[in-house]
Amino acid sequence: MGETTVTTLEGRHQAAAHPVEDRTGAGLLRRFRTPRRPRLWFEVLLIAVSYWTYSLVRNAVPEQKSEALRNADRLWDLERQLGLAFEQSVNHAVNSVTWLVVGMNYYYATLHFAVTLGVLVWLYRSHPGRYAATRLVLFSTTAVALAGYYLFPLAPPRLMNGGDFVDTVVVHETWGSMASGDLKNMSNQYAAMPSMHIGWSVWCGLTLFALATVPWAKVLGLLYPAGTLVVIVATANHFWLDAVGGVLCLALGYALATLWYGSKPYALPREAPDGGGGGRGREWSVRRGTGRVAVGSDGGDTGSGDTGSGADGRTGVVSPRTPEPPDGSPSAGMSAHAPETPRH
Repeated sequence: MGETTVTTLEGRHQAAAHPVEDRTGAGLLRRFRTPRRPRLWFEVLLIAVSYWTYSLVRNAVPEQKSEALRNADRLWDLERQLGLAFEQSVNHAVNSVTWLVVGMNYYYATLHFAVTLGVLVWLYRSHPGRYAATRLVLFSTTAVALAGYYLFPLAPPRLMNGGDFVDTVVVHETWGSMASGDLKNMSNQYAAMPSMHIGWSVWCGLTLFALATVPWAKVLGLLYPAGTLVVIVATANHFWLDAVGGVLCLALGYALATLWYGSKPYALPREAPDGGGGGRGREWSVRRGTGRVAVGSDGGDTGSGDTGSGADGRTGVVSPRTPEPPDGSPSAGMSAHAPETPRH
């Protein structure tokens, strides 16, 4: 009788089972564009550095006082031609109610930062797969605004010559604006266009409305930017057209994030595995030395014992799949070419 020879795929494909990373430019680009679970230390550092850079650049833009005042006069004339120059009436009406205007001063000074950071933290905890894309919207919106401050210096209504607007912070001696009172030397007073109070508040409102699951949070998402618009006009810190500029910057931010990630930020998967395993397309991985293939879904879940990343955590590997044996044939791992035992 002949001797049966059995060859396993484990030894044959052991070398091929080692993950091969895609180090091409396209592979690196795809890696950067793949949503991944955010790292807390990195996000805290990024936000701190980004805000410091934003403040530095914004305040480094030349104030160009004469040009800013001329632009304010032009904008005010345009609003009057449109029949929508209502800022002065709102400013005077609110200023006559002390508790209301003082509350608006503190609203202007605090919620702009507190609500935005709160929404970022909520996204980080509850929607990690959408966090990076939605954060990109906010950061790119702010970057576009910086260009606006440089290209179109604009005085706020409260600094206009002969505008008869009330600087509510100065009159009521409250801390309500980085460009008023004792803090005016810390900020560029002629960077009113576009309004990032509106850009950031609309970002917060849209995020809450799109992703919140409880009705009251969605309602707050709609009310917050509307309230912010009233506040920036009533305190004479912005024209309403500054708010339009903020919304246009935000639209550019959403367009950039959608192009980069290939999807609207709120349509991305809610969860993202560590290392970005939840990327677009089908991700392949293999456990080292076993010849087993795991295929990840578009959302990054495999639904099997082999996760989308291999035992060593790396992806981007294509390995031949072991053919499924028919009934009665040798089990998986046996060579299909093993010689049969000769009959006598």
